Amino acid sequence: MKKLMIVALMTLCGVTTLLAQKTVVSQKAQQEDPFNVVEQMPEFPGGMEGMMTFMKDNMKYPEDAEKQKVEGRVLVQFIVEKDGSLSNVKVLRSVFPSLDAEAVRVVKAMPKWKAGRQKGEPVRVKYTIPIMFKLK
Repeated sequence: MKKLMIVALMTLCGVTTLLAQKTVVSQKAQQEDPFNVVEQMPEFPGGMEGMMTFMKDNMKYPEDAEKQKVEGRVLVQFIVEKDGSLSNVKVLRSVFPSLDAEAVRVVKAMPKWKAGRQKGEPVRVKYTIPIMFKLK
């Protein structure tokens, strides 16, 4: 349980850093391409606190990684769709196969997010979160 709390706190720090990059940029690509940054970024239900609770309640440290004392930060990228569902979940920065798989599993299990908005309209937004795995 202590391990998960540490992982959750470290994830919060990383996510907070990513959210600090909220700036408005113009869309030059096709409308169907996801934005990288929008006026109103997507948000997990309950905000950062809700995401941390979700991570703490749903993440499990893989046994093989725990036995081998593997730690690290997995970067997971996904698209928050116009309806708030998540798609295209993938690992951008790998640490260890079972840690990568657990990070993807937890992201795929997330409930729908509040969609990102540009000019008042819901849009697809590419989103990246770091998920820390740290042993105590």
